[in-house]
This record gives sequence, structure tokens and C-alpha cells, in this order.
Amino acid sequence: MVTALVHSSWNHLLKKSRSKSTCILLLYLSSLTKGFDIRRFGSKSASTPNVRMSATKKYSTFEVAQFPCLSDNYGFLIHDPETGNTAAVDTPEYEAYKHVLEKRGWKLSHILCTHHHWDHTGANLDLKAEGVTIYGAESEASKIPGIDIQVKPEDTFQFGRSEVKVMDVGGHTSGHIAYYFEKDGVVFCGDALFALGCGRMFEGTPAQFWASLKRLRELPDDTCVYCAHEYTLSNANFALSVEPGNEELVKRHKEVCSKRQVGEPTVPTTIGEEKRTNPFLRGDVSTEIRRSVGASDSDEYDVVFGKIRQAKDRFRA
Repeated sequence: MVTALVHSSWNHLLKKSRSKSTCILLLYLSSLTKGFDIRRFGSKSASTPNVRMSATKKYSTFEVAQFPCLSDNYGFLIHDPETGNTAAVDTPEYEAYKHVLEKRGWKLSHILCTHHHWDHTGANLDLKAEGVTIYGAESEASKIPGIDIQVKPEDTFQFGRSEVKVMDVGGHTSGHIAYYFEKDGVVFCGDALFALGCGRMFEGTPAQFWASLKRLRELPDDTCVYCAHEYTLSNANFALSVEPGNEELVKRHKEVCSKRQVGEPTVPTTIGEEKRTNPFLRGDVSTEIRRSVGASDSDEYDVVFGKIRQAKDRFRA
């Protein structure tokens, strides 16, 4: 796990400014330039960093609150102000969710689980105790604590004023799903796709994972992608190592470095941005990437993907 979001940047700023108030001011001013709304500082939870930031982005039918959990997870709350419905996408940490819900005066109604890993379902039962309906993949139902409604790929259901489509994005886990809000152009993809990366292949196969990533890649370029971890700097370093000739990637790498230096999140991203710079979506379009990972011209693209994934697993930034 990488160092917690903001905690490292806090120490960096504190050493330079030697003033906590100056650090807060710097982070606040930085947030204004990127449209982020600073909501939380000084959490007292022993399991979480000392500094918290909650960013809010508004869409046509809902708003999304994004906040750090554990050491490198993100928590997401989707709130429809007209209906009052509020959904958590995965539940890494009870205290973090509880704090943001109370701070905003929202009442949790749904939990949308992307997959069964503990850092995505760990607070399910604590949050469910307050009258919440938990959605999750039918194929992983036995591993998802407190699940109420089992969904399958291509299923749709209503959340507030939005229709939600369930997408098959298996590969990280075999039953991994994503939640696509087509009307608002937003997808919550858990650990399937990351900014400049993808999840480790714990249960799936290269063919399955590659098919999943192609499904995500086919979404409109302006689709906003909420992924579950702040892994982007490490991912950017790897991406640059396998495609140094990609000028847009070089530019994005610099932007990622600048953001992480001051503790700014690099999530959400967009499908278009990932198509142009994420090596895991580019094995079939970039000769440079294929050569970098030792793929031959005769390799099928799922095999190429597998070689890119293996190269990332070995990579040390």
C-alpha cells in the first residue's frame, strides 16, 4: 500500500512552512484552482491519516463526494439532492464514511459493492445496521458481507433519478463489476481500471481482463472514471517506462507528479485520457508498448495485455 493521500504531502509542506495554518491555507488555495471543496481536517480516527480532504463534483442528477480512506483507498458517496438517496461505492472504512455523511447531513440508503476484497466491503455491516440496502455481484455474493440485492452484468436498477447499468469488469476478481451512470457520464469501476493503470490480476485471466478493459474503453471519451485507489504516480512511472515516446503521457506524468507533491488527488479521470495514456488500454495500438514488454507481432492482444500486467507486477519505481 502506498503512503496515505495527503498525509505525505502534509509532512512535506509542514517541513517547508513549519506552520499548520500555512499548510491548511496552501492546500485550500490549491483546491480552489482545481474545483475541489475542502471539507475535513484533523480526523481523530486512529486508523486514518491526520488530515482529510473531501472533494465534491456535481452532475445533472447527483453529486459525488470523494474522500481518502485507509492508506490509499478512496471513498465515494453519490447523493441525489432531489430524492435524498445516498449511495456508498464500496466501504473501505466506517469512520470516514460516517464523518462525511454527518458533516453533509446525508442519510445513507445504498451500498454499491464493486468486488469482495476486504478494503471494499470492510464497513458493510456497520453501515448496513442503519437501514441500508447492499448491492453486489451475484457471482461474489457469498463473499460480500450483508448483501441484499444480487446483480449481474447488463442488469439495470434505479438509484434516485438515475438508471444504473451493471458492467462486467472481471479480472482483478473474477466477478468484479462496475456501476455506470450513463445519463451523467460517470462510471465507478473499483479496482478494474485505475488512472494510468489497472488492478492486479488476482482471480481472472488475461483474456477476461482484456475484454473487461475494452468494455470500459468503449464508453464515451468524456465519461468520468472514479477508481478506488490513489496509485497514479506509480502507474505513471511505469507507463512512461514502456511508452516514453508518447508525448501526451510525458505531459501527464509531469502533471501527476505536481499534483501528488502537494497532495492533490488524481482521481477522477476520463476514458479519453486513459485511452491516450494508459498502457493497459493501449497494447493493441502502441508498437512501442509491445516492444517494451517483449510481445511479438504474432501475440494476440490479450497475451500482450498479460505481458504488460506482468511487467507492471515486476516494476519498481
